[in-house]
Amino acid sequence: MTNHIPPIKNGLVQRILIALAATIVIVYFYPHPESNRFNYEEGRPWNYAKLIAPFDIPIHPDSATIEAARDTLDKRFVPIYELNQLIIDTIVRRLPDAPGYKNRLSSEIRKIYASGVVDMRTKDEISAGKLPKVRILDKNILSEMSTSAFTSPRDVYLYLDSVIVDPELHKYFARANLQNILQPNYTRNEEESRRHYEYDYLTLTADRGIILQGQTIIDKGAIITGQDYTNLHTYETMMAQLSYKENQSKYLMLLGQFLYVAVLMSLLLLYFRFFSPAVYGNIRAIQFVYILLTLFFLIATGLNYFIAQGIYIAPMMIVPILMLVFFDGRTAIFVTGILSLICAGVTAFALEFLFLQFCAATATVYTLGELSRRSQLLRTSAVVAVAYMVSYIALELLMNGSFEAFTWRMTCFLIVNAGLSSMAYILMFAAERAFGFISVVTLVELADINAPLLSRLSNEWPGTFQHSIAVSNLASDAAQRIGANVQLVRAGALYHDIGKLANPAFFTENQHGVNPHDALPPERSAAIVVNHVADGLKLADKAGLPKVIRDFIREHHGAGLAKYFYITYCRNHPDEEVDKSVFSYPGPNPQTRETSVMMMADSVEAASRSLPEHTREAITELVNRIVDSQIADGLHNESTLSFRDVAKIKEAFIKRLMTIYHSRIAYPSATKKTEAAPAAAANLATPPQGSKQ
Repeated sequence: MTNHIPPIKNGLVQRILIALAATIVIVYFYPHPESNRFNYEEGRPWNYAKLIAPFDIPIHPDSATIEAARDTLDKRFVPIYELNQLIIDTIVRRLPDAPGYKNRLSSEIRKIYASGVVDMRTKDEISAGKLPKVRILDKNILSEMSTSAFTSPRDVYLYLDSVIVDPELHKYFARANLQNILQPNYTRNEEESRRHYEYDYLTLTADRGIILQGQTIIDKGAIITGQDYTNLHTYETMMAQLSYKENQSKYLMLLGQFLYVAVLMSLLLLYFRFFSPAVYGNIRAIQFVYILLTLFFLIATGLNYFIAQGIYIAPMMIVPILMLVFFDGRTAIFVTGILSLICAGVTAFALEFLFLQFCAATATVYTLGELSRRSQLLRTSAVVAVAYMVSYIALELLMNGSFEAFTWRMTCFLIVNAGLSSMAYILMFAAERAFGFISVVTLVELADINAPLLSRLSNEWPGTFQHSIAVSNLASDAAQRIGANVQLVRAGALYHDIGKLANPAFFTENQHGVNPHDALPPERSAAIVVNHVADGLKLADKAGLPKVIRDFIREHHGAGLAKYFYITYCRNHPDEEVDKSVFSYPGPNPQTRETSVMMMADSVEAASRSLPEHTREAITELVNRIVDSQIADGLHNESTLSFRDVAKIKEAFIKRLMTIYHSRIAYPSATKKTEAAPAAAANLATPPQGSKQ
């Protein structure tokens, strides 16, 4: 989904300051656990309060266990080899040319190589009984193979030298110099072997268990067992390594939290820079994202502070909904991931929290798609609730193997969380007003022909209204072809000519036989026509239309000329140097693909009405002439249209106009007397069409 974000250029410093401000606020409200030092002995009771793990604590094996594991691995490890099928062909190609002898020798070589040829080191290991088998890697699939039939290049040479009895063939064998060209076809893959060795080693020396963050290390008064002693020792070791002690702990922990959040905020900024340039180029969009992250972190932190596990009530899925509405699905997932990683430091079960949020965010993006109706949010909330519950059940079964730890309290929290996601609709409109965004929902509402301005245009001046409808349809087709925002183009095209309401009779589509321009000088007529842009902006401001819609009004003529009146004036004043500014629109030229498409559609649709015949050739010539003329005049230099986009736009225009002006079947008249009457009446009723002014 592509949404419209107005491009606003700002410096890197501003973006860094925004990210830094968000980081400082978040770190300020981050939980700051205190450190402790204990005195304890195995077999004695624990004299302190219940100790809760502030982080995951692994149970490491001792050195003896590690040494035994390495010895075991060295004895049983099977290295990985690869088969090179091309070696044999390479050897055969290097044999001297001698028909008959070359074929006989190559046949013998192929027979031997079918059993496998390895290097001398491998052959020595096989001979010593250290390598009874190897693993063969073929297309990422490993299979074991016995080494009993393997031989070496030297053994191949000696074997051939002994079995060739034909004197002439033996002379050819000696001339072939095989001792220098024989190579192994099975070679050890050192990298894969090392990787699998390390994996097996880590598997054998894996931690015996883990105390998860938030779990109890030991209760007050409990007798310290050997395992408890080991756990406490590991805990203190990790605390010491982290400098999590006495006065240093506070500041070092604070520094760690700051760096943690700062890295995440920097990654988000880098994501926008390289993968979402439209967002990166708009400082308001950057502000919105970081404010949203900070706001929902504070909500999650506050709920978790006042309610046990209250973080699971926080409606985190509002964030991907808003990101999807205003930006795109990829950004929604990434931003939600950053928020989840930040909030993970608040909860005692970070991994479980991250898993739940990831599943819910993915379900949100997949379900919502493109928000155009309020009912979609209710459906999305239901899907989010299901995603939360399935993920929660999966975690309980994975970690406990039963439903014993399953709680209805957590279930209620997750359901409330999903229900609150529907509040995104309120925040969506707040963001539109505060940051100048526009959603598909708003665009659909604006495109309703019953909207005040459109209703007035339809009732008072249907000519301009029908022109706007036709331009909207034409531009929407083209926008879809090039992947632009179709809804935005559709809505913008409907409003682009509302300024004609100020002087409607001066525009061709509203004239019925009388043209007021006939009584005016060209410069006065040009001023009236050009002013419909400014008049449209006044009406748009009064009606509270969003900026992106006002951009269509402002840019649909760009800084182009009212050419009809300009040319007329030039003909009437051949010896005068004409001031083009008198006949020019105020501009600016189109800044986006959407406004560029609309400008093209506006001119093409108006001009198509004046065609004497609507053949494919005539329509094609018209479209090419108008679009190429605008490009030659530099009206689209500031948009991001490519040559490929222009070609697709032209094709869409031609196809659409051919559909609009396709030939109709001529129905026979009921009587001979009335045969010519309808045609004559039609000719009299049809006013002459002029070009768009």
